[in-house]
Amino acid sequence: MGPLEGIKVVDMTTVLMGPYASQTLGDYGADVIKIESLDGDVTRLIGPTRHPGMGPVFLNTNRSKRDIALDLKKPAGREVALRLIAKADVLIYNVRPQAMARLQLGYDVVSKLNPRLIYAGVFGFGQDGPYAAKPAYDDLIQGATALPALMAQTGDGVPRYVPNALVDRIVGLTAVGAICASLVNRDRTGRGQRVDIPMFETMAAFVMGDHMGGLTYEPPLDKGGYARHLSRDRRPYKTSDGYICTIVYNDKQWENFFKATGRDDLRNDPRFATFAGRAVNIDMVYGELARIFETRTTAEWIELLTGADVPVMPMHDLESMLQDPHLVATNFFPVVDHPSEGKIRSMRVPATWSDTPAKPERLAPRFSEHAEEILREAGFPDDEIAGLIRDGVTRHAPDLQDNRT
Repeated sequence: MGPLEGIKVVDMTTVLMGPYASQTLGDYGADVIKIESLDGDVTRLIGPTRHPGMGPVFLNTNRSKRDIALDLKKPAGREVALRLIAKADVLIYNVRPQAMARLQLGYDVVSKLNPRLIYAGVFGFGQDGPYAAKPAYDDLIQGATALPALMAQTGDGVPRYVPNALVDRIVGLTAVGAICASLVNRDRTGRGQRVDIPMFETMAAFVMGDHMGGLTYEPPLDKGGYARHLSRDRRPYKTSDGYICTIVYNDKQWENFFKATGRDDLRNDPRFATFAGRAVNIDMVYGELARIFETRTTAEWIELLTGADVPVMPMHDLESMLQDPHLVATNFFPVVDHPSEGKIRSMRVPATWSDTPAKPERLAPRFSEHAEEILREAGFPDDEIAGLIRDGVTRHAPDLQDNRT
C-alpha cells in the first residue's frame, strides 16, 4: 500500500529515462501497465542474460509493472491503448510529441477521452524552440550541457562523458516529481493537463545551478564554474595502500583535522584557516591534502577521521559496494526469486514513509507477460483477445522458463 496506491499509469516508454520514471511510480504503489512494441524494449537485449530478452538493465528499470505488447500502428492496437488510457490517471511517453501525433495519441485526442489524465512527456527538447523535433540521447545532452567540457577541465584535457546514464535518471526523477505535482493539482481542480519534461532544459538547470558562477551577473564577473568542483585534486585521495573519499569542508571539520593530524602549521596558515581563504586557494589546499593522505593506510585514515568527526567514506568499486556494511545491514540489495530468471539481486526503494511504506510488488515482466490479464480488465472478451493475438495486434508471453535452481 504505497503512497500512490490506486493511481493507474499507462507507460509508453522505452530504454531508460521513461522506464526509470515509471518504475519509481510503480515502486511507490501505482499500477503501471507498460506497453511495448512487438519488437520489445531494446534494453531487454543489453548485458549478460540467463534468458533472451531479460537483460540486467531491463530487470533493474522495469520492476513494479505489468506488460503488454501492442502494435500501435494497427487500428485495433490503438483502440486497445485508448481503452487503457480512458481509465488511467497518468500516461507517460518518451518519443517525440510529433510521433505521438502520428499515432493519433496526442494530447488533443486523449484529453477529450479522459479530461482527468496527466499526459507526461519525457523527451529531448522544449517544444517552443528550434530543437523541438530533434532526437536526443543521454550522451548528446551531457555534451550539450557542458559535462564533458567540465570533465576535461578537471582531468587530462580530454572531454569525457560521465560513465553513468546521468541525464536519463535525473530527468526520470524530475518527471516523477512533475507527475506527482500534477496529480496534486488535479485533485484540487478536477482537471488533468499536459506536462513536458525536456532533457536539455532540465540538465541545463541542473549543471548551471552549480556552475553559473560569475555568469549569473550581467555583465559577467567571470567565465563561470564552481572552483572547488573543478579543482584537479578534488578526487578520491590516494593513501599508502589504496584510496579514500573524504571532504574537510567547514571550519569545525578543519579544526578537528588539524588536531587529529598535528598540523598546527596549517592551522596558522591564512590559506587554510578560514573558509574564504580556502576557497580562494582551493587548488593548493586540495594538493596539500593529497600529499598528507599518502602518509597512512586507508584503514588508518578511516579510523582517524571517523574519530575526529571528519566526513569519510571508502571508495567502492561495483562489487565491493554490495558488501558495504551499511547496505548489508539495511538489506538494500536483497536477493529475490524471479519466476523465470531465478535468483537475482534487486534494490530497495530508497525513500521511506512512516504510514505508506513503498516496496516493489512485482519483478520485471517477461515480454507481454500480462497481455491477456490486462485485456480482460479492459473489457475484452476471450474471443476478441484471441483475435487480437491471431491478427498480430498483441502477443502471448514467451513460455515460462524456470531457472530458480
